[in-house]
Amino acid sequence: MIQEKQIDVFYKTQYSVKLQSLLNLITELNDEINWYKHIHEEVWGTLQDKIIIDWIYHSNAIEGNTLTRKETGFFLQYDLTIKGKPLKDFLEARNHSDAIHFLFDFIKDDRIIEPFLIKEFNTLLFSGITYTKSINKFGEPIKNILRSGQYKLEINHVQQPDGTIHYYSEPIDVPAQIDYLCSWINKNIDILHPLLTSAIAHYNFLRIHPFDDGNGRGARLLMNTILMKKKHPPVVIKNENRQDYIESLIKADNGDLEPFISFIAQSLIETQELILNELKNIGKNNKK
Repeated sequence: MIQEKQIDVFYKTQYSVKLQSLLNLITELNDEINWYKHIHEEVWGTLQDKIIIDWIYHSNAIEGNTLTRKETGFFLQYDLTIKGKPLKDFLEARNHSDAIHFLFDFIKDDRIIEPFLIKEFNTLLFSGITYTKSINKFGEPIKNILRSGQYKLEINHVQQPDGTIHYYSEPIDVPAQIDYLCSWINKNIDILHPLLTSAIAHYNFLRIHPFDDGNGRGARLLMNTILMKKKHPPVVIKNENRQDYIESLIKADNGDLEPFISFIAQSLIETQELILNELKNIGKNNKK
């Protein structure tokens, strides 16, 4: 019931003129991308690969992965590791790539958003990874057995910058809340602006925190599945914007979702502008 109330409140919120202007810009940029994409179809696959590497690098870096953007691209292209980097970081890059390619197949088959997708993303993200590291209440490093693709059995929480503890949904509530979230997405995906649907879903996924680990990456995969189903490019949330990302999430936890939606909108616009610049440069080079 809490899940229904929270999502429905966010859905009915009257958004500001500023946010509405961002949504209008996203639509305009998307139309322009589709126009250039039709003209330069031969390079779209290469450009898409570039965006995917950016996505993998930044999404993993936000969670502490130490690979650089160049190292991530090199590994994914040649399957060669770099000396001095943890094997786990390379597994995370490969697994994230597999999850994104699964996402593409999912969209191609025009399937609805369902709990299976959410669980499969988590399974793929942790293929070959059997445990995660954390700190116990005594400040000692410990290893936790990883149950990939399965909802959490224990309460998870995070310490916020001000020292307070933020608790996520109770494990017993997770299945029903994820079911409702999927139902809400499928109900609104053709009604709301795709950015709104995807950002609201992203936040609520993080609010629930359904898994032992991988919730941030899973939320971003879910968000981009929604956007890409509606023919928009994926959002790449840059690692250098991590602090703004976290602060907007804290505001959402306190009942004000608009800063988070605006942050996601601006991140999508950055991705769109990058794509447009690449497509326009192709046109300029062809004229030389």
